[in-house]
Amino acid sequence: MAGPTREFWQQRFVANEMPWDRGAASPQLATWLASGALAPCRILVPGCGGGYEVVALARAGFDVTALDYAPAAITSTRERLAQANVRATLVQADALEWQSVAPFDAVYEQTCLCALHPDHWRVYAERLDAWLAPGGRLYALWMQVLRAGAAEGLVEGPPYHCDINAMRALFPVPCWEWPPPPYPRVPHPRGWVELAVVLTHRNQGF
Repeated sequence: MAGPTREFWQQRFVANEMPWDRGAASPQLATWLASGALAPCRILVPGCGGGYEVVALARAGFDVTALDYAPAAITSTRERLAQANVRATLVQADALEWQSVAPFDAVYEQTCLCALHPDHWRVYAERLDAWLAPGGRLYALWMQVLRAGAAEGLVEGPPYHCDINAMRALFPVPCWEWPPPPYPRVPHPRGWVELAVVLTHRNQGF
């Protein structure tokens, strides 16, 4: 398998070596919630990591399912939920393989895609297509971390650079409805930037 393994992520969480971790939920999530762009519904958070967004969504009244394949990530999320006295459904599974019994109204995508080697992006896009109900929305934060090695064709990460042209190819019109650019730029403490884009799922196109 190209890219990081389950063991890689498990060791990172156990050792608390997570430079991508803000230590809190993304400010963009707060923006979406405050504006009403994201309202309580049945929502999936794949690659939930430390669970900050899971807790924030649960507090806001969402029916949340959190997915991660690192056991330590699920443990961390469970502990934060308990501390906040809120509930969510936790699933330890591979996002490239897991299937939901029923489609979701929304998916919050922040750290899963950029953690996957691009060789696996197509399969992941197929899972997103299957997870979301028609008319459901993908709330995406796409990591912009273009490295010098890209000029020589190197694929470096994680996190992997989520080029907007690659994202448009991965989530094509008319299967997905795209809002017009420009898109909000969300700064990261590490000096990175994320593009905040909300896509509407039109039909299962794969």
